[in-house]
Amino acid sequence: MDLPPEDDLIRLNKLLATLGVESRRHAEEMIIAGRITVDGVTATEKGQKVRRGAVIKVDGVEVGPPPPPAWLALHKPKGYVSTKEDTRDRPIVMDLLPPELSHVHSIGRLDGDVSGLLLFTNQGELTHRLAHPSYGVEKVYHAATRRRFSEDAARRLAHGVDLNDGPTAPAKCRVVGREGSGSLVELIIHEGRKHQVKRMFEAVGYPLAELRRVAVGPVSLGDLERGRWRHLTDAEVDELYRMAGLPRPCRE
Repeated sequence: MDLPPEDDLIRLNKLLATLGVESRRHAEEMIIAGRITVDGVTATEKGQKVRRGAVIKVDGVEVGPPPPPAWLALHKPKGYVSTKEDTRDRPIVMDLLPPELSHVHSIGRLDGDVSGLLLFTNQGELTHRLAHPSYGVEKVYHAATRRRFSEDAARRLAHGVDLNDGPTAPAKCRVVGREGSGSLVELIIHEGRKHQVKRMFEAVGYPLAELRRVAVGPVSLGDLERGRWRHLTDAEVDELYRMAGLPRPCRE
């Protein structure tokens, strides 16, 4: 049997990202889980290459031509989880987007009890790079502490603290206001570990009363109402692609 030329082949995880199904990393997880078929055969290897015209199915549903590029900002309320499905029947962020945007996925996640800015796109490689700490995309959080926040604690967070999965990178930290008997603290980080901000504050003796993300890179929450979404501006999209080191596709 003649094999297709090498330039007609593409890594399956990259193809899935290009088609807007998921980021490369999550696509690899889907392959390992046996959720992907190529021309009727279940894919089994993360690095598998496929021909560009292959019939790709995810959970038995064929993946069609890629939809137009999309970039969105959502003000996630507390109580919503940042997944497309939830086995515990909790509200999901996709419920807040119209059906015609069901092809987008979130760039990173926010815990269910955290509110604030969540970005969405159908561009898999952009998702991968913006979520990776090596690209230095800053995420800005406003954290409400239960008691007055000390300058010493701010200095410790700024220099990095030891967590059970290793030390954190240096951060930017300052008190920006008062919240009842506590403080409103702004923390800027470029990492994205699980529950990281909460764990950082707990490490310096300040469990949080509330946490909200107010910016990711060039995109700010601004006056976007809770539960509402908007398209990103051209300037915001351009800057995200610049930070990710990628050429920007045109909006169709």
